[in-house]
Amino acid sequence: MLERMDHFTIVSDALEATQRFYVDLLGLREGPRPDFPVPGYWFYIGDQAVLHVVSTRNMPNPRRGVLDHMAFRAHGLATTLDRLDAAGIRYRIFRTPGTTRTWQVFFDDPNGVELELDFDPAEVPPSDWKTRSQPPH
Repeated sequence: MLERMDHFTIVSDALEATQRFYVDLLGLREGPRPDFPVPGYWFYIGDQAVLHVVSTRNMPNPRRGVLDHMAFRAHGLATTLDRLDAAGIRYRIFRTPGTTRTWQVFFDDPNGVELELDFDPAEVPPSDWKTRSQPPH
């Protein structure tokens, strides 16, 4: 089911300092990012966006740590949802804004770490995908 690691996301209340750190110090390249409703950056190695930074005025309380979630590229959207349902795992389903329209499924692992599975926009979801989406506990 899983194909590869996709990216990590961190939240930051120091967006510009974070941008300078990853670009100027570590050599990542700032690149294209969907038009999400919050400021942020996507940083690339070659053609792959490996780090997403999301701006926040106030860091989460309690803090989730510096790692916000892990994301994997995946395939088999409908089968994956069936497997999550069978395991009793609650999840949320989104489509990214803009022209790409990637399918995203978010859920927590047994330790409370949030995972994101990203599916090709061409994948066909089950007809009841909107009602199956439930926030994690």
